[in-house]
Amino acid sequence: MTIRFSRLDRPTVRRLQPGEKIAEHGITAERLADGDLRYSVNVMVNGRRIHRVIGRESDGTTRTQCEEFIASAQTEARAGRLSLPKGRKLTLTFATAADAYVKRIEEGGGKNLQIKRRQLQMYLKPYFGTMRLDDITGFTVEKYKKRRLDQGAAAATVNRELATMSHLFNRAVEWKWLDRLPVRPQKFVENASRIIALTDDECDRLMTAAIASATPDLWLFVAFGLNTAMRQGEILAARWDQLDLRRRRLYVPKAKSGQREQPITAELAALLKTEREMRQDREGWIFPSPTRTARPGIGRAWTGRSATRWRRRASIRA
Repeated sequence: MTIRFSRLDRPTVRRLQPGEKIAEHGITAERLADGDLRYSVNVMVNGRRIHRVIGRESDGTTRTQCEEFIASAQTEARAGRLSLPKGRKLTLTFATAADAYVKRIEEGGGKNLQIKRRQLQMYLKPYFGTMRLDDITGFTVEKYKKRRLDQGAAAATVNRELATMSHLFNRAVEWKWLDRLPVRPQKFVENASRIIALTDDECDRLMTAAIASATPDLWLFVAFGLNTAMRQGEILAARWDQLDLRRRRLYVPKAKSGQREQPITAELAALLKTEREMRQDREGWIFPSPTRTARPGIGRAWTGRSATRWRRRASIRA
């Protein structure tokens, strides 16, 4: 359909004086100081603002070329919308997608919600907020990484923020907000963390200190750690009914990477067999709560300051 102009017509444009301009339907004609006429467009196409100088009258530019430019931009936008997931007309901005992402993972019981919300609110949204998801490129991400390093952030910290961004992109594709990943953020190569391995003598001293402690079942907790290398939360959540002494396996229903069967050593299996025979409850928690209201486990006996105290007592280096 042809656009009708009531103001931006040829007679009106010819009467423009230097410094004057007239705009209609996103097209602006401005008379320059040298008497030349400059044409520019300023339109919103598919949620994206396009503001561009088309050319000067002395170069042969006319209003018709401005109209053709707008029509071409709209055609390209329609073609781009054909690749959007069904039911979506506009590509989300990063800020809008981030808010919807947080809401969805909250409803779905996602992990690390507090950390992700803070990363998005404090760092990612202020930088990428107004950008469309499909406009974010590898170069844009590299600029963000440099900015965060200039602000004093550690490479590992930036990597965690990029991990949140990658998770948002993957979910955007899964939830049909995008038809493909716009970019795969490249993380920094982190230096290997310091690895501490106890010697046999240190293991013996640690177990001796745990046995001598006033904390019930601390010795068994230490035996679990030394013989399985399980995480603290996994050890404290262990149950007798999840233990298979014959196969020397402990079922871990909620681990970081999902459920698994944890192998245990023959030494630990013998300790658990003896301990189970001495317990009244042989099907419940291996580390029962000291009170009815507390969660299963030995509480704070092996965490925080207590952990430091027991290591010192056993003469274990930090």
